[in-house]
Amino acid sequence: QVQLVESGGGLVQAGGSLRLSCAASERTFSSYTMGWFRQAPGKEREFVAAIRWDGSSTDYADSMKGRFTISRDNAKNTVYLQMNSLKPDDTAVYYCAASTKYPSRTSYGYWGQGTQVTVSS
Repeated sequence: QVQLVESGGGLVQAGGSLRLSCAASERTFSSYTMGWFRQAPGKEREFVAAIRWDGSSTDYADSMKGRFTISRDNAKNTVYLQMNSLKPDDTAVYYCAASTKYPSRTSYGYWGQGTQVTVSS
């Protein structure tokens, strides 16, 4: 059972940056694909980015390419999401998730509780 805890959310002005972290409890963290998703009020949850178990490959939703960067540190059981040039439309609850597949935008069996990101205009 993988337990995931996100942190790093908050309030930021448009154009600013935030770095989200997701710490995993499972010592086999390095065997999982890790993904980030977000859900804005009144909208469905959407895929943001994913990273292969060894960090050798990444996948991004088109609207995040060039602004967001996913990375991981398997020694720390942590995955990160660096978000730059933030826009008000990026306001959402951000979730990290773990999957046994790569690439994967849908097959995630473990989820964190989410962290709120609010971008003011």
